[in-house]
Amino acid sequence: MKKLVFLLFLMSCGLQDADDRGTGKLRLSFTDVSEALTRSGGQFPDTSDFLLTINASSGKTVYDGVFGACPEEIDLPAGSYDVRVVSGEFSKPAFDAPQYGDEKCIVVPSGGVADVRLVCSQLNSGVRLDIDESFLTSCPDGTLHLSSSDGRLLYTYREERIAYFLPGQVSLMLSQGGRDQVLLTRNLQPRQVLNLGVSSAQSSSGSAFQGIGSVSVSVDTSRFWLDDEYVIGGSSDKGKSWDDAFTVAHAISNAPKEDVWVSGYVVGGDLTSAAASFGPPFKSRTNVLVGPRSSTTERSSCISVQLPAGKVRDAVNLVDNPDMLGRKVCLKGDLVESYFGLVGLKNTDDMSL
Repeated sequence: MKKLVFLLFLMSCGLQDADDRGTGKLRLSFTDVSEALTRSGGQFPDTSDFLLTINASSGKTVYDGVFGACPEEIDLPAGSYDVRVVSGEFSKPAFDAPQYGDEKCIVVPSGGVADVRLVCSQLNSGVRLDIDESFLTSCPDGTLHLSSSDGRLLYTYREERIAYFLPGQVSLMLSQGGRDQVLLTRNLQPRQVLNLGVSSAQSSSGSAFQGIGSVSVSVDTSRFWLDDEYVIGGSSDKGKSWDDAFTVAHAISNAPKEDVWVSGYVVGGDLTSAAASFGPPFKSRTNVLVGPRSSTTERSSCISVQLPAGKVRDAVNLVDNPDMLGRKVCLKGDLVESYFGLVGLKNTDDMSL
């Protein structure tokens, strides 16, 4: 009996030691909005909408949700964690679907802070076809497909979008007269966007050869974007509509700029030149503070927003609408370099929730 009690005592001590490693904090952020990425042909998505997963080394999931809703500092038991963030899930071929993300293995120290900066590059690969008129003449009944082990996409003659695939082998196939022929196969790596020219050889008389064997495929190496760079927010069209709005980080780096949309979270109000309130009760109806995440409490990470009299003030101000605190909004106005000591959005005249 004494041996059993002693054994149970040792086991309880062991369990206590395993759970008594102490706690630390995990702080996540993205690199600056000017971080270079591949030329995917589209706008970089809002990082606050990225999908974030944090798994402990034991396999337990400690967070699974959107990045914007995650606390700025997460209290965790000291130990190793796998942090994964993606712009969206991607599992099968699709047009206009670049996937960005990053994954890191990090250690949260006991009593300390693990400050992790995420660098999101393109995870999948892309192919775009440039179909010459000679091909249309030679193979009017033919169809082109881009195929991988995960599926295939029909590439019509008028298609101009980039087709995205998981990294690996991608084949260009021609179907005509009940026959399928592989014209070309390439092994694509993450971040690659490959442009392929498809044409048909001409006979000396000028007429097109008929049949599959007459088709040629060329690789446009000037569009083989393995290491090329894309600056987030570099497009002059960014911010011109609510569904392509600047993020808060974009806005800070692009001021001044007139008549643009900005997307973010209402995190506070009652602005002065050096301070802001992040919790109720609020007193001012004329301004709010918009941050990159719903949990943001650092004034310097936010933009100040003027609320002129009208529908935007009526819907957004925190005195009459306390439930707006923490909500995501899109607001249209003029970006200015300084409003209450921050990059600001003034003359705000439209909004979307």
